[in-house]
Amino acid sequence: MNRTLAFVAAAILATAATPALAQHADHAGHAGADHGHQHADFESGRFHVRVDGPEQPIGDIILIPGLSSSPEVWDGLTEALKDRYRIHRIHVQGFAGAPAEDNAQGLVATPVAADLARYIRQQQLDKPVVIGHSMGGTIAMMLAARQPALVGKLMVVDMIPFMGAMFGGPQATAQSVQPMADMVATGMRSSPPEAWEAQASQTIAGMINTEAARSGPIQDSVTSDQNVAAASMRELITTDLRPELSRITAPTEVLYVKFNDARMTNEMTDGIYAASFANLPGVTLKRIDDSAHFIMLDQPERFLAEVNAFLE
Repeated sequence: MNRTLAFVAAAILATAATPALAQHADHAGHAGADHGHQHADFESGRFHVRVDGPEQPIGDIILIPGLSSSPEVWDGLTEALKDRYRIHRIHVQGFAGAPAEDNAQGLVATPVAADLARYIRQQQLDKPVVIGHSMGGTIAMMLAARQPALVGKLMVVDMIPFMGAMFGGPQATAQSVQPMADMVATGMRSSPPEAWEAQASQTIAGMINTEAARSGPIQDSVTSDQNVAAASMRELITTDLRPELSRITAPTEVLYVKFNDARMTNEMTDGIYAASFANLPGVTLKRIDDSAHFIMLDQPERFLAEVNAFLE
């Protein structure tokens, strides 16, 4: 695997970038107040939801973190928006200390997206804004493409609709990259705890420029279920959402950064994103410079400004 592909694989292994405060208490149950937020009254073996916001919000925002991430990745954005909006932060089962539950076997992103549609209906949310980072971006695209009537606006943060192209080249298909996906997943499942932790540290260093923000993500990755993470990685590599993009009706914006590879220029990265989202007319693509994979942590003010402009 060359350096570009190694970075892409690492990017998908994104973990939340805030200290793992009170995680175990938060994972103990899906209901009740905890540290200023509440859990939604929603039964699912795929994820649970933290809810913050006023009694009379001007709208709802669903925030989906990446692979092995916890909802704390959205702490800054939540704090800035919760006076006006009701914020729904997703915590995928099996990630960052949460029990694997229904994600212990089979696919992860696909059933999470399906359950998110059920969540929106049961909570009677009126066309919420959906923002997803990394694997969360894949889940958000699945939701918006497969249940277009449920999503008001869509923001994808540093994710393309077919990761397999980065492993198998421009002509890659979901089928042709399966051997690579199997190899990556097998390596993740069989990694000893010490190696898993060491890889997390190395991976985070390449995804977060802000050194002070790395300790939490490392802890979240270490406390994630390796089987769930491996299954998620395999699914991401072999899932091609490009043919489904044309079904998305929600206004869509994609924020991204230059790939962390010395051979990759801004222009090359721009070209990859433009080609990847060619099937989505009207999509807005914005490259955020001076940032690694976690834009919301390396460029929090710029990220908040982009989100606010998108909301308005």
